[in-house]
Amino acid sequence: MTKYYFDPVDPKPDFSKMEKDLLEKWYKEGVVDKYLNKNKDSDKYFSFLDGPITANNPMGVHHAWGRTYKDLWQRYKNMQGFKERFQNGFDCQGLWVEVEVEKELNLKNKKDIENLVPGDRKASIDKFVEFCKERVRKYSTIQTEQSKRLGYFMDWDNSYYTMSNENNYAIWHFLKKCHEMGLIY
Repeated sequence: MTKYYFDPVDPKPDFSKMEKDLLEKWYKEGVVDKYLNKNKDSDKYFSFLDGPITANNPMGVHHAWGRTYKDLWQRYKNMQGFKERFQNGFDCQGLWVEVEVEKELNLKNKKDIENLVPGDRKASIDKFVEFCKERVRKYSTIQTEQSKRLGYFMDWDNSYYTMSNENNYAIWHFLKKCHEMGLIY
């Protein structure tokens, strides 16, 4: 009988299954939570806010590359004992989301958007905005799963969205304060 020093390796490994099994193990055994909370009582603080990628399509390789670099930097700081905020973000506003929704709905111009609800311009725009939000929700979920598959450890249940009322009110408050201080004219 042959004595193995290592477990035998399957000559035809199923890498997708291995990946899925490992991710399930990390979350089931609390590895991710332990990592995120490792330095919660530290006096040293490192603030890193993940610059949001647009939640408009599945991630491209350039997004995965950027996220890998960000993750590396956060892991380095975590190993040094810094308390961190592991908050992911999604850019939800702007032309890219609108263009994709226009393509989906086969809208050719602004008039098409304004006539989604025939005869009611305001309701049409509201409906278009809701289509945009639905697209963001769909692709932010997909991007979250893709990021988890990269082994990117974040507080996924606490992601921020640039379309949130909280975010928009904070921006308006900031602009108001800047105006009051004479910084905006």
